[in-house]
Amino acid sequence: MENQNKNTARKPRFLCLHGFRTSGDIMKKQIHKWPQNVLDKLDLVFADAPFPCTGKSDVEGIFDPPYYEWFQFNKEFTEYTNFDECLRFIEDYMIKHGPFDGFLGFSQGAILSGALPGLQEKGVALTKVPKVKFLIIIGGAKFLAPSVAEKAYSSPIGCPSLHFIGESDFLKQHGKDLIESCVEPVVIHHPKGHTVPRLDDKSSNVMIDFIERVQKDISKTKE
Repeated sequence: MENQNKNTARKPRFLCLHGFRTSGDIMKKQIHKWPQNVLDKLDLVFADAPFPCTGKSDVEGIFDPPYYEWFQFNKEFTEYTNFDECLRFIEDYMIKHGPFDGFLGFSQGAILSGALPGLQEKGVALTKVPKVKFLIIIGGAKFLAPSVAEKAYSSPIGCPSLHFIGESDFLKQHGKDLIESCVEPVVIHHPKGHTVPRLDDKSSNVMIDFIERVQKDISKTKE
C-alpha cells in the first residue's frame, strides 16, 4: 500500500531510553504530547530498562507501573551498580530490534544516550552494532564518575545532537556542560523543569529542521 518513491527520505529511527523508574510505555506517552507533524517524521522504538524499580518512583500516581531503571547509583552520582549489564542490555536490544540511527533519551536515559557515542568510539560499548549517528537529549547531563567520564567525553561528541534545556530543570547546568562536549549541538530552551516539554511553533520548527538534516545525512550514507 505504501507507494514511496525513491526520493522520499526514510524516517530516522531512534531507540528511546526512558527516565529513572519509569518505562518505555510512559516515555511514549510523554513524547506523544508533541505535534503530529513532528512525530510523523520519526520512527521511535521505546525500550524498557533491564532492572525493575528498586524504590519509589517520582511518577507514582501520574503514570501506572511497572517502573524500571537502567542502573543504580549513589547519592553523589559517582558510583554505579549494574552499569556494564545495562550497556550489554542496550547492545543486545539494538541487535534484536535495530538497526537504529540514534538515541532519544530523557533524564537517566538522556545521560546514557549522551555517553554512548564516546563509549562506542572507545570500544567499551556497542561494539557489535552500527555507529551512533544522532542524539536527541531531554534533561540530560554528564556522567560524573571518572571510570565512565574519561571514556565517554575524552573526545568531543561528534554526531549531530539536539538538546532540550528546561529553565527550572535541576539538571540545567549539567545539561549545558554536556552541550559543551558536543561538536554540533542544536539547543531548544523551554520554560519548564525536568520534564519532556510540549513543543511550541518555534521549537517544533527547530526540531523539524534537525530531523530533516538527519534524513539528508542518512540519504547520503545510502548513496
